[in-house]
Order: sequence, then structure tokens, then C-alpha cells
Amino acid sequence: MRQIIRYGIVAFILIIIGRFALGVAINLYSVYGPKPAPPPPTVGFNRLPEISFPDRGIELPELHYTVEIPPSTITKYPISIYVFFMPKKTAVLSSYDDMVKIADSFGFTSQPIQLSESLFRFIHNSLPSTLEINIVTKRFSVSYNLAADSAPLNQRPPVPEVAKSTVVKLLQGGAIYPTDLADGTSEHEFLKVEGQNLVRALSLSDANLVRVNLFRKGVTLSKDLVIPTVTADPNRANVWFIVSGVRGAGGIIAGEYKYTSIAIDQPETYPIKTLQDALNDLNTGQAYIANLGLNVDGNVTIRRAYLAYYDPDQAGEFFQPVYVFEGDGDFTAYVPAVTNDYYGAIEASPSPVPAAE
Repeated sequence: MRQIIRYGIVAFILIIIGRFALGVAINLYSVYGPKPAPPPPTVGFNRLPEISFPDRGIELPELHYTVEIPPSTITKYPISIYVFFMPKKTAVLSSYDDMVKIADSFGFTSQPIQLSESLFRFIHNSLPSTLEINIVTKRFSVSYNLAADSAPLNQRPPVPEVAKSTVVKLLQGGAIYPTDLADGTSEHEFLKVEGQNLVRALSLSDANLVRVNLFRKGVTLSKDLVIPTVTADPNRANVWFIVSGVRGAGGIIAGEYKYTSIAIDQPETYPIKTLQDALNDLNTGQAYIANLGLNVDGNVTIRRAYLAYYDPDQAGEFFQPVYVFEGDGDFTAYVPAVTNDYYGAIEASPSPVPAAE
């Protein structure tokens, strides 16, 4: 009996040691063993149309780049990445009522004037303010004639948090504050009036107005990697409003709402360029210069590079990645990140996806 007990104890100890050794071996293999090959890109949209960057309307000097990107700041990205379809909206029975709801939230209660098949204009009943809106896409702009009524400039502008809260309440009132906008980042800018122009102010005490920018949230590729979004003007979101010290909708001096929904649940994957390939495109003039900054002599030192998603200000595009290059003097440039083999004249063929509201 004693021998049986002794052998049983030895066997139990050996089992524990064996399980521990097996666990260590599995962990070491998972870290140092061969990695499974990543799945091939799906490229379900076929060839993508080239990204339609806007014409900034400025003449650029001949650009020469010096690249000084610290190796420690370079993020290792996967060899393929998501591309999302941005479905075009179509008119539905509720389109007119939806438009009226947006206008009413911003204080416009008059009957709209139809400017074209899809464009309408609202004129404020008591303020020199107008709102123009596309009944199909719900994109709109607001403008206030300060030359006709400068009273908003006499009010102390709100702090950025209050300015943002004002904008958010108006968007919520019009049911046009989607989750990816609500969960995105916001930035503010202090503005003051000089002559007929709005220029940056150094602080709230020096400002007449506050601009609120609402950027779409980034795309999460993994728990440790979130790809941010960028717009044609790195300092301006596609949804922005200038807010005065007047409370409520009457305090909106100007603004644009250029939001396009994304079919976030049906992405396709595409191979992307290496950082070196993107740098080659930058050096050969195949980049969109989003902001020349202070580099009027054309000599630019690049200090940072990263992936982002380009959020176009025009409807009916694809939400796709770009390499962002930032440099001294507030320089910013974008290079399409998908490999050049998948850009071309052949139109993409996304699966029909209803537009998300």
C-alpha cells in the first residue's frame, strides 16, 4: 500500500511538471515559432478610383524633402488594410420632413425656397442668416451676415466646451449626430474680426468667436492600433461651426455639415505600400499637399509619418487609407496608401449597401 501511495505521489508530481513544461513550450512556440501567413487581401471592390483630392487653389514651389523620421516613431502596420464603401443616399418619402427638421433645429422655420432639384434655401425670419441644404444628402451650410447685424460680436464668446455643447445639441435636434461623429475628436479655434476677415486669435479673451471642428472617429484595427481620420484641410473638419456668444441656434455665424456615412460592417481589404514606397511617391510629386505651411521656399523637413483614413468632403467616395507626412513649418502631405496596382480607370464594384442614417 505504501508503495502504491508513493508511486501515486510521484506520478502526480510528474503530471504537474509535464503540464507546466508543455505550457512553457506552447508559449515559446507561439512567440518564436513560424507565424501563420496572413489571409490574402479580399480586394472585393476591384480597382479603386483614385482619391479625388480637392484643388487647394495655391501655387506650390518646387519641393525638396529631407526625411528625419525617428525610427522609434515608426509604427509597424499590417500588409493589408480595410477599405470601406461610402454609399450614396437616395431620396425617400421622409427626405422633405428630415430636411425641415434639420432647418428647424437651427432656428429656420420659414418655407424653403427650391434652388434646384435637390438644393433648398431657408431664410431666417428675424436674423440675417440663411441655410442651404441638399434634401438627399442632408449636407448643408449656414451663413450669417455680420455686416447687416454685428450684435453677435458684442457678446463674449463661449468657452470651447460650451461652444461644442451648443453645436452638438443642434445636430442632435436635427437627428444628424451619428455615432462615429459623436465618438470622434473635436478641436476648437479662437477667431476675431479684422476688417472684413476672420483671423485666428491667441486666446478666448482676444476672440469674438469660436470655431468647433468635429472629426470622425478613427478605425480600430486591433486593441493596440487605431487609425485616425484626416480631411482635405488638416485643420478643418468636414463638420464645423463658428459659434458666437449668443445662446442657441441664433449664435451660429457660419458652418458646414459634409458628413457621409460608411458601410462599416462590410469592408474589403487591400494591400498597402511600405513606408519607403510612400516616401518615394512623396519625392516624385505624387502626394497631395494638404498644407504647405511656412515652407514657401520649398525645402521641407519631414519629421513624422503615419497611416490615416482620408475622409472626403464629397459624397460617393471610398473611405480609404493614406500615408500622412508631417514636417516643420506646419507642413502636411497625403499619399494614397493602397498599392498602385489597385488604382485605375476601372470603376469599383461595391455590393449594394443601404445608406446608414
